[in-house]
Amino acid sequence: MNSILVVDDDLTFLKILEKYLSKKGYKVDCNSNVAEAIQSIEKKEYGLLLLDYKLSDGTGLDIISKTKEMDLRSSFIIMTRFDDVRLAVKSMKDGAFDYITKPINHEELLAVIEHVFTKAKTAVVNKSRNHLKNGESDQPKRQQCPEVEQDFLIGKNQLSKNVTEQIELIAPTEMSVIIEGESGTGKEHLARRIHNLSSRKNKPFVAIDCGTLSKELAGSELFGHLKGSFTGALEDKKGKFEAAHTGTIFLDEIGNLSYEVQIKLLRVLQERLVQPIGSNKEIKIDVRIIAATNENLRLNAENRTFREDLYFRLNEFKIEVPALRNRGGDLLLFIDYFIEKSNAELNKNVSGFSEEILEVFKGYDWPGNVRELKNVVKRIVLLSKSEVPGLECLPAELIQAQKSRTIQPNETDLKLLQENQEKQLIIETLAKTKYNKSQTANLLNIDRSTLYAKIKKYEI
Repeated sequence: MNSILVVDDDLTFLKILEKYLSKKGYKVDCNSNVAEAIQSIEKKEYGLLLLDYKLSDGTGLDIISKTKEMDLRSSFIIMTRFDDVRLAVKSMKDGAFDYITKPINHEELLAVIEHVFTKAKTAVVNKSRNHLKNGESDQPKRQQCPEVEQDFLIGKNQLSKNVTEQIELIAPTEMSVIIEGESGTGKEHLARRIHNLSSRKNKPFVAIDCGTLSKELAGSELFGHLKGSFTGALEDKKGKFEAAHTGTIFLDEIGNLSYEVQIKLLRVLQERLVQPIGSNKEIKIDVRIIAATNENLRLNAENRTFREDLYFRLNEFKIEVPALRNRGGDLLLFIDYFIEKSNAELNKNVSGFSEEILEVFKGYDWPGNVRELKNVVKRIVLLSKSEVPGLECLPAELIQAQKSRTIQPNETDLKLLQENQEKQLIIETLAKTKYNKSQTANLLNIDRSTLYAKIKKYEI
């Protein structure tokens, strides 16, 4: 199914991309906003959704969420500006296959698209073979886009060794754990490692991304519901806590839970009982709790955006995962590991990266941490036409970052330094509020008109 839906609010860009991909043999439809895209996927199923991150009425992740709700089989690629790389990397976790930074390199995009369809075709063939072995029908079924694999190494840097020691110390206990670290540092991997080193290793490990739970559906996802208990409850649903009974439940991005759900979660942790929505029966559960966040939960508790009593209930032990940029020689270790895995997956034979690429890597900030590194290495291996790829295979975001480093403002130019700091603060605050301009203005202690003026000035 080589059909593609492209969603972008730049109509000129849409036309160019539609013409280019059509010439390459793909069937292409185009939409300019979230609402139109949802109408399209309700009428037709696409092999790939190529989505701009920021749209006039939402984000590309809204479309991914809707596609998952409909249990479709589409893959996703997110298109984003360089300044949004952190958000783009997060989208990988939310189900995107890859991301491409603007301005789009058509050859790079085409290589990624071809890999998406090749991988999807291989998955369907393998699934059909497995069904036939088990005596099942070979008819394809609609399914969700597969989860992104969370590859991660502990590393040999001293900070990495400290994390290893902490995991080995806490794993055999029953203590609740909070794992703090930036997006992409491998928090779920560490949670699984704790589980696998514990006495519960042969029991369920259930992971849930609290950042994707709406206020209305969080209770149902966590604690379950009975058929008919609310509109859309067409059958009984077992909650994540019940599914994790005797094992471990991993609550990722727990800071995103609404205050009301935090209250219910606290009660569950205190009494070890869950009550499905619509039921009068309480179910006893035995689970170990591991929570993760990319925020400072202690600070959030002090600011009353996260319940302090829940924080202390969870924080029996805390592990802080270092960012990739702070891990020294681990970078080269990870590069070699991901080259090896990419070679195996893509049937390539890259022996290593050139010194020029390695120098760019060492100077890059890696806002998406290990997850971003994995994706960048994979894309370079995919694009490489030799055993040692050169700078021509670098993704646009690394090239742009390198250019930015070479034209930094004069350190004595106070105005330019202040403007750079102000721009970065606005970008980070917008990301924190999910581009809610009113909340952003309030946090920055400026009015909306001033915020809009600065967004325009800095071309954010």
